[in-house]
Amino acid sequence: MKSKVDEVFVGKVRLLSIEGERSGIVKSPAAGPVMLTPTGLEGDEQADLRHHGGLEKALHHYPVEHYAVLAAEWPQCAAALGAGFLGENISTHGLDEHVLCIGDVLRIGAARVQVSQTRSPCWKIDLRLQVEGASRFVEAAGITGWYYRVLQPGRIAAGDTIELLERPNPWLTLADYWDTVSAHRPDAGLLARIAGAPGLAGDKATRWRERAAWLRAQGG
Repeated sequence: MKSKVDEVFVGKVRLLSIEGERSGIVKSPAAGPVMLTPTGLEGDEQADLRHHGGLEKALHHYPVEHYAVLAAEWPQCAAALGAGFLGENISTHGLDEHVLCIGDVLRIGAARVQVSQTRSPCWKIDLRLQVEGASRFVEAAGITGWYYRVLQPGRIAAGDTIELLERPNPWLTLADYWDTVSAHRPDAGLLARIAGAPGLAGDKATRWRERAAWLRAQGG
């Protein structure tokens, strides 16, 4: 599997609303190669470090094709929608949640990264689109995007090749992962298997292992 980076985006924390909400979701295309460190791209910022950024969410990837889905749902937003609008760091064509798997190891430019988890849509998507319930739509449609941890730092840039190096969990696409963990009452056995998937973010593994145990205790 090979693809390429269309654009790389970075941004500083800024006000997102007149109520004083701050966010790093507004980003701009990088003018050239950017160093990807274990905690993210140089020059990129996140306002809420509890839920964004860090070692397990160092790089956010969002397929540009998802914006067509959003534009079809909210035509009034179509003119504004496009690569980078929802705060992703890299944008591509041809890679989505049905193609990549939890734990996939990829080479992007000079860096080596691993798929660690899906993005969990939050209220900032509503603010960015100025549409109430937008985050719930993104969640229900499974067009969440995903995060990487950095295994080998290096510079990345628009036009760089994205190459799959390892796939420890070919049974666990991001789409299948999201369908299971977002279900109201998922299968406990499958959830426990997901919790043990190599490469899954540690906090997610703990969360799904505990939920699987609870479901089993309830007879699920």
